[in-house]
Amino acid sequence: MLNLGVGMWRILRGPTAADRMLAAQLFGTTAVAVLLLLAQATGNAAVRDVAVLFALLAAVTAVAFVRRAWSNQDQDHDTH
Repeated sequence: MLNLGVGMWRILRGPTAADRMLAAQLFGTTAVAVLLLLAQATGNAAVRDVAVLFALLAAVTAVAFVRRAWSNQDQDHDTH
């Protein structure tokens, strides 16, 4: 819960888009950890599958953010 509180504070306070993205990644990591613990406690393999799916989505999201940030940065350098 402390992880989620700190992450929410960082999302609201920024100061940059990268800070906000890293906080969103923190949410994803926390969700994966909680789901893996829940899967182990209940013995439910489907919950483990959902955790793996969230981990893959978090990786895709990070790559998409970096590609977009780099393309915006390249456009800024081309105009100056």
